[in-house]
Amino acid sequence: MKTWLLPTFIAMFCWGLWGFIPKITTRYVSPASALIYETIGVMVVGLSTLVFLRFRPDPDLRGMGLGIGTGILGMIGAFCYLVAVSRGKVSVISVMTAIYPVISVALAAMVLKEPVTLKEGLGMGFALLGIFLMAW
Repeated sequence: MKTWLLPTFIAMFCWGLWGFIPKITTRYVSPASALIYETIGVMVVGLSTLVFLRFRPDPDLRGMGLGIGTGILGMIGAFCYLVAVSRGKVSVISVMTAIYPVISVALAAMVLKEPVTLKEGLGMGFALLGIFLMAW
């Protein structure tokens, strides 16, 4: 088995639950409160990782800045997701937000010069068409 396959499936499962549970959470608390509780969960995982690394994260300033920026963007996205699912159907919102890799792939192609095949480009185009159809 490829070494990346198991963590990929675990991520898919966790993110699948992550996409569903907020709909129930926001029945009981506001999106802002839910974000605070999510942040506590993030801190638990982060602190556990620090313990696992024996409190020695890599000290590179660029990596630190990019990591912190990624965390900020992730939490802004999480908050907007919480607001969205508190107002709409999780079945539509989770699919629409799950198309975010199209942005990652476009940036990878433009900034990192990673090639995008015709098949991959068509797949992304159909994904965007699906978003249009779901939102309309």
